[in-house]
Amino acid sequence: MRAMSMVTISKTQYEALKRRASAYDRLIIAAKKDVFGPPPTRERKEVMREFRATKKYSPAFLKSLDKGLSRSNYFKSR
Repeated sequence: MRAMSMVTISKTQYEALKRRASAYDRLIIAAKKDVFGPPPTRERKEVMREFRATKKYSPAFLKSLDKGLSRSNYFKSR
């Protein structure tokens, strides 16, 4: 049996490593889901309504997104 080596790090470094490990775990869980599956709706206006409702995106981004979705054959306009 090998002897264990000890490494000492600061509490700040430990907390940073712990946050990174947690973020990695969340990423792995998300990747295991069907992230490349089709969106739950094909309605362009519904997609835009949901993005606007988050209040996280700039008007310029929303305008660009709407333009891109309107060009897509996948999304319908209603």
